[in-house]
Amino acid sequence: MRILFLALVLLIALIQYPLWLGHGGWFAVWELESKVADHREANEGLKARNQAMSAEVQDLRVGTEAAEERARSELGLAHKDEMFVQIVPEGQAIPKNRPPKSKKP
Repeated sequence: MRILFLALVLLIALIQYPLWLGHGGWFAVWELESKVADHREANEGLKARNQAMSAEVQDLRVGTEAAEERARSELGLAHKDEMFVQIVPEGQAIPKNRPPKSKKP
């Protein structure tokens, strides 16, 4: 009787092994679900970035305000009657490529 019981337990263990640890078992499924969730989260971030870039491209195509704002912030450009002022935070070196001083007529 005891041998029959041990044989049945062994048989059940052999049947359960592929279910839990084999190829396509529960542990593999849980790991893949975790990876899918991570990739979905990364995709959502990339979708948001793409939408922002698409909106910026559309704004640059249609309006001149975005191009002017970008030229002012990134290139330091100013109109003829404006004065360019750059505030450098404490402890930071002054940039060497300063814009030329405007000449007063």
